[in-house]
Amino acid sequence: MTKNYTRDYWESVLSGLKPEGRHFIDGAHRAAATGETFTRIRPMDGKPGARLARGNAADVDAAVAAARAAFESGIWRKKDPLERKKIMLKWADLIRAHGDELAMLETLDVGKPVMASLTVDVRLCADGIQFYGEMIDKLYDEIAPTGPNARALVRKVPIGVVGAITPWNYPMIIDAWKLGPAIAAGNSVVLKPAEQSSLSAIRLAELAFEAGLPAGVLNVVTGYGEETGKPLALHMDVDMIAFTGSTEVGKLIMGYAAQSNVKRVALELGGKSPLVVFADADLDAAASAAAWGCFYNSGETCHASTRLLVERSVQDQLIAKIEAVTKSDIALKHPLDPSAQIGALIEEEHMKKVLGMIAAGEKEGARRAFGAEQVLSETGGYYISPGVFVDMTNDMSLARQEIFGPVLATIPFDSEEEALKIANDTIYGLAGAVFTKDMDRAHRFSEAIHAGTVWINTYDMSNFATPFGGFKQSGFGRDRSVHAIDKYCDYKTIWQQFG
Repeated sequence: MTKNYTRDYWESVLSGLKPEGRHFIDGAHRAAATGETFTRIRPMDGKPGARLARGNAADVDAAVAAARAAFESGIWRKKDPLERKKIMLKWADLIRAHGDELAMLETLDVGKPVMASLTVDVRLCADGIQFYGEMIDKLYDEIAPTGPNARALVRKVPIGVVGAITPWNYPMIIDAWKLGPAIAAGNSVVLKPAEQSSLSAIRLAELAFEAGLPAGVLNVVTGYGEETGKPLALHMDVDMIAFTGSTEVGKLIMGYAAQSNVKRVALELGGKSPLVVFADADLDAAASAAAWGCFYNSGETCHASTRLLVERSVQDQLIAKIEAVTKSDIALKHPLDPSAQIGALIEEEHMKKVLGMIAAGEKEGARRAFGAEQVLSETGGYYISPGVFVDMTNDMSLARQEIFGPVLATIPFDSEEEALKIANDTIYGLAGAVFTKDMDRAHRFSEAIHAGTVWINTYDMSNFATPFGGFKQSGFGRDRSVHAIDKYCDYKTIWQQFG
């Protein structure tokens, strides 16, 4: 029977929710070693939320020890591939079965509309675990070409203990991007979620254990980055760190890897993605892509289309269409309202940072076309309306810095050569797009943009078959697709000589 997802329904889910805030280590919940906790403030209304264990190096040590013991015992990596597959598929099914609960946990933590949490985040999390679960019994080793008196087996083997550090903007989705391939490959994992968004991670670990994942294979340690993330990245018994977050912190992670045991590192970092619109483009399609590409999730998306490069002759026309799409289709409301399309920013500090960047941009000469203002302050939550700035140059701060808010910087251009130069004039290289009816130009331009993903006449379309990651200071290593398995494996050659 189809549920009636009303505001009253979600309020009832919220009232019955009892979030777990302790670590999940070796198949059981644990308080922090110090007994300390911290309280998460709810972005949607500014009220105190769940209490979470405030982890430190001792908690990381315990989680890594549990992960190492599970890996060395072979309780997971040596299990029959078909059995491991069944467990991961059951885990995916349990995620779907607890979808409403997980969606509410996500919304409590990050302030996004609960219907988006349910229909996008929960769905893609379950799909990701299923995708990698289904790969387990389809991973083959290789026989290398040799002479007639030798046989060389090339085996793909798990790395060992993986530390996964995930961000707060899409917690469940990115957790699945890390956990799915790492666990499918046979590794054990210590997951450190962002301190702002730990509730769904703890619940995912509980459901994995319920599905049959052995104790110690997946552990979750909560706390602040300096107190838990740093010790995890420096840990001498962690074989790899998979990190998604800011470029600034990504650089620190690389340093920690070098300072410790030269552990492997995979980084998916920031972005300032260009969406390039030529005068011959379908402007209605471009306007919709630009609005949704930048404003979805309140702009808190690493590959958001935050730089709009538009041929000068159609700038005003395109901006008018973007404003119309924004006001008619992208409803900013309380996250428990089922009709909300975007909700609150993650926390008050971040909202103030975004507002400060807007003010600084205006002082530099960026001209506001509409929006980009604090709204719904009566709720006690942290909301900024989607906004567009026009007639900018690419050297302005709003065009260069990753704002992580619903702010679109519009830069006009007069030629294809100029557009390409502007598009690539950034330290980032996560994504980009080109809108034009000239397919020769579309393919020429998409090949020339330095980014991990480039869309033609669309934006943010993907599935688990395609890898995701960046060039330049947007990081290295790929999430999603069969290629993600590779980064959680080592290749081992076994040479046998005959005669």
